[in-house]
Amino acid sequence: MPERKSSPWPWIIGEVAGTFLLVFFGCGSVCAAVLHGAQVGIFQVAIVWGIGIALAIYLTASLSGAHLNPAVTVAAALFTDFKLTKVIPYIAAQMVGAFLGAAVLYAIYGGSLAQFEANKGIVRGQPGSEASAMVFGEYYPNPGGEPLTTDRLKTMPTWRAFVVEVIGTGILVVVILGLTDHRNTGCPQGLAPVLIGLTVTVLISLLAPLTQGAFNPARDLAPRIFSSLAGWGAVPFTVNSWGWLTVYICGPLTGGVIGGALWKTCLTALYRTTHDELV
Repeated sequence: MPERKSSPWPWIIGEVAGTFLLVFFGCGSVCAAVLHGAQVGIFQVAIVWGIGIALAIYLTASLSGAHLNPAVTVAAALFTDFKLTKVIPYIAAQMVGAFLGAAVLYAIYGGSLAQFEANKGIVRGQPGSEASAMVFGEYYPNPGGEPLTTDRLKTMPTWRAFVVEVIGTGILVVVILGLTDHRNTGCPQGLAPVLIGLTVTVLISLLAPLTQGAFNPARDLAPRIFSSLAGWGAVPFTVNSWGWLTVYICGPLTGGVIGGALWKTCLTALYRTTHDELV
């Protein structure tokens, strides 16, 4: 008898729903902080990101493995038994989820955005409107709710922002693959999503002041596209020149590959050795 093909809907729904929640919780915390001052300091924003990611993973891991990030999907395809044929569909589902997350946040915070821009004298779609667009896509250095001046832009050149995203994503992918490796007996059972969320919290706390801490091409690109369609026009793709591509897409993908390679070449051998000794 021919092999029965399993339905793709569970993992499609898992990746769409999980990435939607990631953006809704994470970018929502940025909206609340920038537009309403609801969080005091970067850690409060970071911990909401971390908790949101943990919840998204718990909800969708049994459906799709809860990649929720193209950098994780590519690393999984290169260094685990995840099928290469699923890479593009997974990333497409992640982009859809992230775009929907941005759209829902805009529906909720649209009035707050307009008031914020009016108070700051910001004209949406004009130079300086990255100060409000930052609640969706990301910019370097972190605008912090203010237009980026020429002097501030000089403090974070593209090469340095790229390195930040590579390092952050590399660490994140090492942690994800390490915590979900069944041979790693040091990870408390059932707590991997919490620990992954805390890893994101730490990374955002350290690196978001520099690049806003993307570490996820879908999380950045889909909301960035939405913001462009919602009135910011070319601003999301011109403030940092080609940085939207080199820093926020190529950077995390590169970091994910490096992180996956480190896990595969270094940690798996050590896990195997210690696992065999314990057994």
